Amino acid sequence: MDREKVRELLEAVAAGALAPEQALARLRALPVEDLRFARVDLHRSLRHGVPEAVFCQGKTPEQVVAIVRRLAEAHDNVLATRAEPAVVAALLASGLPCQVHEAARLVVVKPVARDGVGLIVVVSAGTSDLPVAEEAAVTAEAMGNHVERV
Repeated sequence: MDREKVRELLEAVAAGALAPEQALARLRALPVEDLRFARVDLHRSLRHGVPEAVFCQGKTPEQVVAIVRRLAEAHDNVLATRAEPAVVAALLASGLPCQVHEAARLVVVKPVARDGVGLIVVVSAGTSDLPVAEEAAVTAEAMGNHVERV
């Protein structure tokens, strides 16, 4: 749940469109949901402004899809980082809207353009650094920053 969704929930209670008990039921799952193989931080965007990213290395494609699907229920711009081809294929087959960034080894699920926050310059010293530099650039863009690559 992000800040805007909490605000909408509180406004609905204030307007009488939602009973406090119903709002409490929606907030009950915060801040962490246990999927047995992963604990998903659903409260992170309230604390930091962006949802938790999913580090895909060491997870099966099915685990990544389950985690991402849960995050995408409440958030836009969910990042799946260090995504190998099998994970990318599983995310694309999941039916979730995905934007694949091959050079960054990253998938943005439910991509939504955000208002610019600021300018970030990503500098790479050579071709071996490009995957990590591109991962940083795409991550910054998903957070609403304008990025210049050098």
